[in-house]
Amino acid sequence: MILDHQKVWSNCLKVFKTSIDSTSFETWFEPIVPLKLEDAVLTIQVPSLYFYEVIEEQFIGLVSQSLRKFIGPSAKLEYSVVMDKGHAPNPNPYTVKFPTGNKSDLRNRAVAPTHSGNNQPSIKNPFVIPGIKKLDIDPQLNPEYTFENFVEGDCNRLARAASQAVAKNPGKTAFNPLFIYGNSGLGKTHLAQAIGVEVKRNYPDKTVLYVSANKFQTQYTESVRCNTQNDFLNFYQMIDVLILDDIQEFAGKTGTQNTFFHIFNHLQQTGKQLILTSDQAPADLQGMEERLLSRFKWGLPADLKAPDFNTRVDILKHKIYKDGMSVGNDVVHYIASHINHNVRELEGALIMLLAMSTLNRAEITLETARNVVDKLVRKSHRELSVDFIQKTVCNYYGLEIDSLQSKTRKREIVQARQIAMYFSKNLTNSSLSVIGSKIGKKDHATVLHACKTILNLMETDRDFKNQIREIEAQLKS
Repeated sequence: MILDHQKVWSNCLKVFKTSIDSTSFETWFEPIVPLKLEDAVLTIQVPSLYFYEVIEEQFIGLVSQSLRKFIGPSAKLEYSVVMDKGHAPNPNPYTVKFPTGNKSDLRNRAVAPTHSGNNQPSIKNPFVIPGIKKLDIDPQLNPEYTFENFVEGDCNRLARAASQAVAKNPGKTAFNPLFIYGNSGLGKTHLAQAIGVEVKRNYPDKTVLYVSANKFQTQYTESVRCNTQNDFLNFYQMIDVLILDDIQEFAGKTGTQNTFFHIFNHLQQTGKQLILTSDQAPADLQGMEERLLSRFKWGLPADLKAPDFNTRVDILKHKIYKDGMSVGNDVVHYIASHINHNVRELEGALIMLLAMSTLNRAEITLETARNVVDKLVRKSHRELSVDFIQKTVCNYYGLEIDSLQSKTRKREIVQARQIAMYFSKNLTNSSLSVIGSKIGKKDHATVLHACKTILNLMETDRDFKNQIREIEAQLKS
């Protein structure tokens, strides 16, 4: 019986389609063209060397079993790797021959293809234009994202220090890859891009590229559709500093992960720098191949936490100074007390304040800040009360709650009373008169004086600021 190469491959495809997921089948098997079948050797044409590597690494067992089923026990496989662009079979392809599944023989006999002439082959840039040189690559960086504009605090000190070390000596530190992770809005993109901006400033000849995982995925899919995976791989393997944002979006995308695995290995082994960001630590990522996760842990996983009160105040003041705004400390502290999880929301509150002030041609007041915060922040399920604040403050300092109602002038009692007034003014909707009547039977002027006193102490006494931060955390826990 004479076997037909197309019929044999068609039967194999039916087996593959029922044995692997649809994405893998469409990506790795649909582009393959059967060329001939001679002496139990099936020759198939694959679009690139990368296809050949993936099939050998991941699918050779399935392919071997299918070929022996439809050809016989002596079945062998030969790859014809296309090195020219175009969809028609290449009349003079670069060919690799080896027995099916014999990987050691495969690697010994597979040689890198050569190109005629002295010019570097044209490589398609998935961002801009074909036929590029390395220095033509747009780094896709936002120049506003610098270390100078990134406010340091306890919540981000490790990540910022590691990022600066990488920027000074990319590819030469132990932080490769640098894996920055944390919740949305904490500055991962800012910090990662700051590395790129600094590298371009210090090493203008280095090729830096920032790309989101979503864009990388789109480019990869397009390269598969157009049979240009070689160009895609070669482009990314030229990069000196690759910044990949939101890598958790690769979850469940086998083809993209496989491709990035090869890019990662090439860049790492050639001393290039990788910076990755994610909303989760490497150990918590789901839907990622174990071999990728292990590589994410090779360097330094550095987390960004929610900014504490001091850092939130510093962030607001930095932006106020940068934008030339005039905002009082009471407004700054009110916003920092109410927006406590997201840097982006903090900056958004200031932008809205500035817009309202400009449109209304009015000063930015505490009342304006309250209106803005009410629009940006969802109300807590448990409304804080003046009584609850008094109890929390007294518990923190080990005082009896009745002591705040006494007329004693002991320093610790007076200060606790002032702190309770400060938080009651900032964290409740009670009027100054109501706050004063509930805390020591004081008038509204005393409450105002107490709040100013607390603000002044926070400006001059770091230990006191830390106490206020800890009480605030207890009130909002």
